[in-house]
Amino acid sequence: MLQGKIIKSISGFYEVHTRQGVYRCRARGLFRALGQKPLVGDDVEIEVTDTVSVPPEGNVMRLLPHRNSLIRPNVANVDQALLVFAISHPVPSYNMLDRFLILMDRKELPAILCFNKTDLALPEEIEALRETYGDCGCRLLFISNYAGEGIDELRGMLRGRTTVFTGPSGVGKSTLINILCPEARMETGELSRKIARGKNPPRHVELLSSEETGENTFLVDTPGFTSLFLEEMDADQLRFCYPEFSPYEGKCRFNGCVHVHEPSCRVREAVEEGRIHPIRYRNYCELFEELKNRRPVYR
Repeated sequence: MLQGKIIKSISGFYEVHTRQGVYRCRARGLFRALGQKPLVGDDVEIEVTDTVSVPPEGNVMRLLPHRNSLIRPNVANVDQALLVFAISHPVPSYNMLDRFLILMDRKELPAILCFNKTDLALPEEIEALRETYGDCGCRLLFISNYAGEGIDELRGMLRGRTTVFTGPSGVGKSTLINILCPEARMETGELSRKIARGKNPPRHVELLSSEETGENTFLVDTPGFTSLFLEEMDADQLRFCYPEFSPYEGKCRFNGCVHVHEPSCRVREAVEEGRIHPIRYRNYCELFEELKNRRPVYR
């Protein structure tokens, strides 16, 4: 048996990355009988059946237990998420950015918040983002695909991990992946002048092996998003997704304070005193109202 990782699934075949190269494999019928489906990112054991074909072929014989799995993209064993936003061109949506951070928090997935296009940004724009998200609970990184700024630091953050790349369209994700993993040859395109969005969402899930960054380093691209709905969660749980609120939790006048309209709220006081950024608090209030007023889902 040879151990490897599924890096691509298409048309009933699985490409499995091993120390001896990539094998094109089919999965045993046993998995279907057991209600199991191999996922991109799964660690597996394969039996080699053909070493003459290019690529060589085999069968997936065993799925090893995976640590976690995501639905979009449908991938397993992810170590962290890289949230890529542009500083400008397009200007970031703070509301959307918070949605991404909340989703990663709900998945208990460590996140790196990466702001691209420093070469197009004013110093005050960079500083504003640093002030807004400095206490958001994840690492901040400012880079430029064009100038190469911050790319080596990013490589260090990715080394030895499986990282899912996500974020809105048009922020340079595909170009960044091409820099980190040149053999990926991701298609890139200019932004639409009318809607300022990218035009090249990936059509399937694939782990890209970044040998330049280091062994066992894999990147996963995801479709660009123009909107993002929060997964089902109760409005009164939202406050726990904002790390800036943690020092004040349980110190408000009322137990279970949701930090919106209640009097003697320590979080609101912290906002007024400049200890919590007002943009983050405004986003929280907007998302709280969205969750509070959403229609119930009947199953």
